[in-house]
Amino acid sequence: MDMFFIEFRDPLFSIIIFFTIIFIITFFSYWWGRYRRTQDSKHLDRFLRQFKALPSKDELQVLISSGELSEKSWLLLANSYYKNGDYEKSIEIYNEILNVGSSANAKETMFLLGKTYFKAGFLERSKQIFLEILKSSPRTPQALHYLLLVYEYMRDYKSALEVLEPLDELDEDIALERAYLQVLEILSSAQRSEEQKVADLLEIYQENHQLSYTIFEYIFRIDAKKAWENLDISKSELLAEVLWSCDVKKLNLDIISKNAFLRELYSARGNLKLAKGSSVFELDILIKLNGKANATLSFEYICSNCKSVFPFAFSRCSACHAIDTAMVEWNVSKDYSKDFGEENNSFQ
Repeated sequence: MDMFFIEFRDPLFSIIIFFTIIFIITFFSYWWGRYRRTQDSKHLDRFLRQFKALPSKDELQVLISSGELSEKSWLLLANSYYKNGDYEKSIEIYNEILNVGSSANAKETMFLLGKTYFKAGFLERSKQIFLEILKSSPRTPQALHYLLLVYEYMRDYKSALEVLEPLDELDEDIALERAYLQVLEILSSAQRSEEQKVADLLEIYQENHQLSYTIFEYIFRIDAKKAWENLDISKSELLAEVLWSCDVKKLNLDIISKNAFLRELYSARGNLKLAKGSSVFELDILIKLNGKANATLSFEYICSNCKSVFPFAFSRCSACHAIDTAMVEWNVSKDYSKDFGEENNSFQ
């Protein structure tokens, strides 16, 4: 009788049975996992499908108060809408969280709501939110910084300067912020004459030697002679676009001839023949072309703080809100202004 069951005593048969059991368990575990992931994905899709169209205020209130998602999850959802630029949905969620949510995260939610209002351009609403936060928690630097930004965007520079006082009491470094707001206040003043603005701007510049582009871009337009007299030559590269666009009649040849970068810049523009080449690739190309091609310099600016790129100069980065962090980059491009002038001349 034992001869019929000898295979059960065979070690090889035991190994086969062992691996067969492992295979069966692994097989069912894999397909069960796939089934669960599919079901979870369908559940999530059904939930998110509600938000393809913005729910009404009543529907949103029911969804939040139902507890299907935690308050933290709703905050994450609102933040995802914020990052995607869908500020309307984000604002609706934050408002309903404040209406039906717990008071534990009220301050954080109000701050996020004020930040979203600011990003969406609702400056007055954003201001009211931050003022409400500071009413109950005056020592909140994040709210103070955003309130300062709101006042700046509203061109209420006097109020923005007042916000610096509590920031100073919180040991925040406000020297650059103060100088920047003072410059903006001077430039926007209707009571000051152009001569007075130039004098006030130069006074601020002499104190900190910052905000060079903002200050000298204005002074070169109003009084190029005074701009050349007070120009910090070490800032010439940052001011390349301003210097490049300066009228040939307003050039100071004494200053230009003493500085290598300025000699190369204006040799590349074709006004002077003071350099045969340049260590700056773009300037070197234009010098070598010697006006034989319809080319010019174009400029773009990079924020040294967040690395965002802009096609125009800035004093405060619109991405990270840092001040005086612009770095200039040169590019050789087609001179469309020359094309336009030639087209106009062809009709004469």
